[in-house]
Amino acid sequence: MLERLGVQRVAALFNLGCPGMCGICGELRIDGKAADLTAIQRMTARLERRGPDHGGSYSDGSLGFGHRRLAIIDLSEHANQPMVDQELGLALVFNGTIYNYPVLRAELKGRGYHFYSDSDTEVILKAWHAWGDACVERLHGMFAFAIWDQRSKQLFLARDRLGIKPFYYTADPTRFRFASNTQALLAAGGVDTRIDPEGLHYQLTLHGVIPAPGTVLRGIRKLPPGHCLKVEASGEQTSRCYWRFPATRLPQPLSEPQWLDEIHACLRDAVKTRNEIADVPVGVLLSGGLDSSLLVALLAEAGVSDLRTFSVGFEDHPHESGNEFEYSDAVVERYGTRHHKFLVPNHEVLKRLPETVDAMAEPMFGQDAVAFYLLGEQVSREIKVVQSGQGADEVFGGYFWYPLMMAETEGSPVQRFARHYFDRDHEEFLHTVSPAYRGEDYTTARVAALLADAEADSFMDAVLHMDVSTLIVDDPVKRVDNMTMAWGLEARVPFLDHQLVELAARCPPELKLREGGKYPLKAMARGLLPDAVIDRPKGYFPMPALKYVRGEFLDFMKDILLSRACRERGLYAPAYVDLLLSAPEMHHTRLRGSKLWHLALLELWLQRNVDGVA
Repeated sequence: MLERLGVQRVAALFNLGCPGMCGICGELRIDGKAADLTAIQRMTARLERRGPDHGGSYSDGSLGFGHRRLAIIDLSEHANQPMVDQELGLALVFNGTIYNYPVLRAELKGRGYHFYSDSDTEVILKAWHAWGDACVERLHGMFAFAIWDQRSKQLFLARDRLGIKPFYYTADPTRFRFASNTQALLAAGGVDTRIDPEGLHYQLTLHGVIPAPGTVLRGIRKLPPGHCLKVEASGEQTSRCYWRFPATRLPQPLSEPQWLDEIHACLRDAVKTRNEIADVPVGVLLSGGLDSSLLVALLAEAGVSDLRTFSVGFEDHPHESGNEFEYSDAVVERYGTRHHKFLVPNHEVLKRLPETVDAMAEPMFGQDAVAFYLLGEQVSREIKVVQSGQGADEVFGGYFWYPLMMAETEGSPVQRFARHYFDRDHEEFLHTVSPAYRGEDYTTARVAALLADAEADSFMDAVLHMDVSTLIVDDPVKRVDNMTMAWGLEARVPFLDHQLVELAARCPPELKLREGGKYPLKAMARGLLPDAVIDRPKGYFPMPALKYVRGEFLDFMKDILLSRACRERGLYAPAYVDLLLSAPEMHHTRLRGSKLWHLALLELWLQRNVDGVA
């Protein structure tokens, strides 16, 4: 039936080689000079934690590539990068995993291509030669890559449909540079590090989300999800959106049982694929919530044995528990997983916060960033690949604000959305920042455009479409990539399989939001998981100390916001900072985040990543 829906499942599940997660960077000079190999070296060094197993570089006159590799399969040198095919005149750096590469490899072999490795990297190289930039539509997976055509002197860049893999770049009249994180670009030098007023507005009103191509820095951009970019030797850029998905009803409606069966089958395939395209054990980050617990259940349903699971918890707070072990323990008991449980004291959280911020390609307000960072450290000692539940709430409507938005009847679509999502309305933003950064209401305009541009049947269809295509990319997805890759740990996110996303987008929102949200997943989980896990209230990765700010955490944030660097930067209005510091536990956003933490985190990120950069 999926074929009738226009959704093609992965035809087969193979156990062949793929290189794993990596860090990529490069430079194309457009002023006639040779690539700056010293800058490439500095960028590559800042990517080492993303790929601790091998480092390599390549140059061809005006073009230079750098690469750091995390080897998962095909550990031979044949899969090292940059990968160069002299016969085809192509060079490639790639970060990600292509789950359907065995199928593509077989097709390319049938067209006469010869392979010297078992890696998906080489499949991309041949696919681009065979199909040009149309190859991206054929790739099923998570990826960011750059291909240099030695003959045409053209650079081709691409990012996966959901933006699971990061891709940053900077350009000026002399050169174009790209990298997997902003730290690499900053290390290369020559970046305009002034605050971008539009990016700042998004940062402080849209929960730390700055939609592509913007960032909080004027000189750094990012390639939007589902886009590819060509850069000519002259510096001319041509961008193309290669993937869009409708959030409209099917011409032939499905019954509820049919929807549940299709979603179950598609998710099971996604989970199984992400387990089988690996020659090393694949674990699960088990929070105790429905999403990660369901991954364990579906892996067991698929016959996977010796499951490895990992959970992290923190100290309790008078207003909130610091862990969800009672739920994760129940899943572990049911499926007999090989479980690792980590309890992190508050003093350890505070001590490790600065290095967590160092691992952020952009400032991230999510309280669970430090949780994922510390969990990643522990998990990476045991395993190299994990599956994680990010995306389920956006794809299947699991957040508490969705029913509130759907119940709204007054106002425009953006007003209905803003009342339950924006961290600060524009008026409060104007009081938050100093006069130099007060401008127009960028966020309202951008969100209104995103809601209007979605191919959607209803307001809630448009909201979920925007969440999946834009907001999730620069909140939970980026956070998981950054925090796991900081430890050379590959995180796979089956709920963001693009075929599952396409299928779920056609499902009526009323079905997805039933019973408080994620009804298809709850129905799927009956009989597979304990009812207590399914019926519990929606939980969030608990990090109470960053929500109810007091004690040493308050002192930490106060020191940041009253520091000389912060005063001299002049980003915030002093009266607003004083207001938050006068009652630090009282000022929360609509998404239940601490406004004080937002300001402190952004300033700390700037101090540790930008200040002192030439």
